[in-house]
Amino acid sequence: MTVLTVTSKGQVTLKKDVLQHLGVKPGGKIVVDILPDGKATMQAMPREKGIESIFGLLAHPDNPVLTIEEIKKITEDAWAGKR
Repeated sequence: MTVLTVTSKGQVTLKKDVLQHLGVKPGGKIVVDILPDGKATMQAMPREKGIESIFGLLAHPDNPVLTIEEIKKITEDAWAGKR
């Protein structure tokens, strides 16, 4: 059991072990559901996925990483019918 202290402003700081258990990292959010009889549940709110979530999606250890210049050259060659 973890005991938390409420400040005079009504705030509570969750301890590191609680945050780790919930899987919450800095900037993360926690959802608290108020239940009857003075009880509540809490869980980590799923992080919103931005465009950066697709970076590396198609990466494969056997495929080379191409520079912008290499990608541009391959594209130009393809449009010119060279590939």
